[in-house]
Amino acid sequence: MRYAQGGRLTDAGRAVRERVRLQAVERFEGGRKNRAIAAALRVSERSVERWRRAWRECGEAGVLSKGSPGRPRLSDAQVTRLERELERGPLAHGWSDQRWTLARIKTLIGRLFHVSYTVEGTWQLLKRHGWSWQQPARRAIERDDAAVEVWKKETWPLVRAPRRNATPGWSSRTKQGSR
Repeated sequence: MRYAQGGRLTDAGRAVRERVRLQAVERFEGGRKNRAIAAALRVSERSVERWRRAWRECGEAGVLSKGSPGRPRLSDAQVTRLERELERGPLAHGWSDQRWTLARIKTLIGRLFHVSYTVEGTWQLLKRHGWSWQQPARRAIERDDAAVEVWKKETWPLVRAPRRNATPGWSSRTKQGSR
């Protein structure tokens, strides 16, 4: 039996894997060989060997699921502190502008709690706690809407590339008599 892409299993997937291991335990108790168990359950012999070793050492409890490997690594108190620090803004933490990026938040988590997250893991943590991707709700104080309109009307037409005509271009098909 193969794991999902990257080894990530849902709770339901973990339950299915656990049922397979418990079926293997029944066969261990019946005295069956690893090769026969692997063939019957459609798993590798190495997995069966590993399960048999865990079963010998700890009994049935040795083959039971240990739970999700993706348990949160930050406690509720640490998440609360992280949220307070995020509200202070990036400038307070040494960045030159007011944008939080996932990479910056990942770095902040490492600095504050000495815990390493991936960028994707950082995003999952934030989503779990109600954060979302956002754009600023306000415009910059320095913005001058009148100056923007003047620029769009006067400067932009001079800067943008001229439109191409919709006439046929040079090609051997359109100018066959020119050879």
